[in-house]
Amino acid sequence: MSISTEQKRLVRQRAGNCCEYCRVSQTGQLVGFQVDHIIAIKHGGTDIDDNLCLACYECNIYKGSNVAALDPLTRDATKLYDPRQQKWDEHFKINSDATLTGLTSEGRTTILVLRMNDRERVTHRLSELMTGDYPCQKE
Repeated sequence: MSISTEQKRLVRQRAGNCCEYCRVSQTGQLVGFQVDHIIAIKHGGTDIDDNLCLACYECNIYKGSNVAALDPLTRDATKLYDPRQQKWDEHFKINSDATLTGLTSEGRTTILVLRMNDRERVTHRLSELMTGDYPCQKE
């Protein structure tokens, strides 16, 4: 299985060149965003369009093939946020200091696994937030 050039174009266009997990923009990034399998191939995922999303390097590398983890609040096994099936604003809140808060078990778990509140990532988002460039708006 492999992702076609047409699928990559579709994923980028659908995402508006925004990371579908942390909502940073591709603009000004040193490393290009990657097409991510929401459900990894090793867990039975496929290359269909509905299983693909656009992810920044950090979100993609930390997510890896993970599909679930323990919610840091409840300690219950929880699936990660699925950008094709769920609405971002229902699972995440952007705080004034550019940290992210999980509003649901999926949101909390995704923030933890993808290390969305690591200091360097928050510092980057804060600078973009202060200039009005965060969160990324679909082009």
